[in-house]
Amino acid sequence: MGHSCMLIPNNEFGRHEECGIIGIISRKEREISRDIYYGLFALQHRGQESAGIAVQVDKTSVSYYKNMGLVSDVFTDDIMRHIPKSQTGIGHVRYSTTGSSNVINAQPVVFYGRHGRMAMAHNGNIANAGLIKEKMLNAGHIFQSSVDSEVIAALINYYSGENIEKGIIYACKELVGAYALVVIAEDKLYAARDPQGLKPLVIGQRDGDFFVSSESCGLDAMDAQMVRDVKPGEIVMIGADGTLKSTMMDKIFRRSCIFEYVYLARSDSVIDEVSVYEARYECGKQLALLHKIDADIVSGVPDSAIVAARGYSDVSGIPYVDALAKNRYVGRTFIQPTQSQRESAVKIKLAAFKNNIVGKRLILVEDSIVRGTTTKKIIRLLRSNGVREIHMLVASPIVKYPCYFGVDMDTREQLIGAYKSEDEICAEIGADSLHYIPLANLSSACSRLNNACFSDEYCKGCFDGNYPLNIDKYFCHKDSLE
Repeated sequence: MGHSCMLIPNNEFGRHEECGIIGIISRKEREISRDIYYGLFALQHRGQESAGIAVQVDKTSVSYYKNMGLVSDVFTDDIMRHIPKSQTGIGHVRYSTTGSSNVINAQPVVFYGRHGRMAMAHNGNIANAGLIKEKMLNAGHIFQSSVDSEVIAALINYYSGENIEKGIIYACKELVGAYALVVIAEDKLYAARDPQGLKPLVIGQRDGDFFVSSESCGLDAMDAQMVRDVKPGEIVMIGADGTLKSTMMDKIFRRSCIFEYVYLARSDSVIDEVSVYEARYECGKQLALLHKIDADIVSGVPDSAIVAARGYSDVSGIPYVDALAKNRYVGRTFIQPTQSQRESAVKIKLAAFKNNIVGKRLILVEDSIVRGTTTKKIIRLLRSNGVREIHMLVASPIVKYPCYFGVDMDTREQLIGAYKSEDEICAEIGADSLHYIPLANLSSACSRLNNACFSDEYCKGCFDGNYPLNIDKYFCHKDSLE
């Protein structure tokens, strides 16, 4: 039941994607698409542009459906009824930047390979995708989309002369960049994570069935118990009989994305043994120790900053009060595909609790300030509803540098912190005061909670310009970081 589209794909890669992936392999044939649906629904915060599910019917057949929109809109009851029972399946929710917002770029990627019908879903950004695509074109491969995922699929097939497993291993060794991926082929489920562990990926289990998800909240939604994280540089093969085989790549050095804890992940997730909730709460506590502000109430911008705001309130003794109400039917503004969509979404996404805030001196906690436009509108909204003072605290450092590994911050021009100081940003957004948490404190909050020193094992490139890979080598357009 493959979904097709006649739209012409953009010629350039949709390079910056923050997506969510799900994989399931069951001991018996059943409606695993239902579980995948629930898992994708839990990962909806990672992408609201398109959604897709693919299940393997047999070794030569994969049934799939993908379309633009939210999970609940794409997978209606009628669509779900037509997805056959299976033992293996994968799912994907996608967010992309302008230019690649197109159903032909939706995932999973389904293709015929040397060993029959396969499907793959991917989260991240492959730095050397252009070089690999050129290599595959010279080898006679034809591409239909502009996503990295199809390049990965082509490379897997290219190296799969002997078997799929070796094809995946050899392909992953050649990939440079950030990736977490799931593949179904020959009644097996494969999961892989890049050697830096930039993108999260976890394994769960329920009644002998295995589950893979971008975050542990996806496992929770499928009623699966967390087993462990896929390790950085690990390729896992899981059979329908429950056998699990692990292969480790070379040159592994953990540099997990710290922005997952700041904003991207859901608060109830646990990534690399660190609770996202506890990390954000700790950031709020440290902000309270660093910045003692004379105010009446504390509040957080929904949803990512609420936990940090509660941490600030508990340490400072200033009561936490809801200042903003969120419309649950509007997606996250930071990952809207265009700036105009982001700005329009703010207008209908948030409303103020006027009775809670009128005449009050407010400490407003935000998880991050990327472009500044959303924050400016929020402050304007609060002032129009009678707030006397607004003191802004940010539970992350100033975002000064682009992200090249799958977060939509691809040029310095987009970032307010790239060319403005803290005082200038404060004036631009219209706050009475503004303070950011230092990078050392953020690193500490994300590392101490599992009793291990992981503070030097995070990618913090968007804050300090220190990237885990040679950016100049793969991104010729790289902005000057002077």
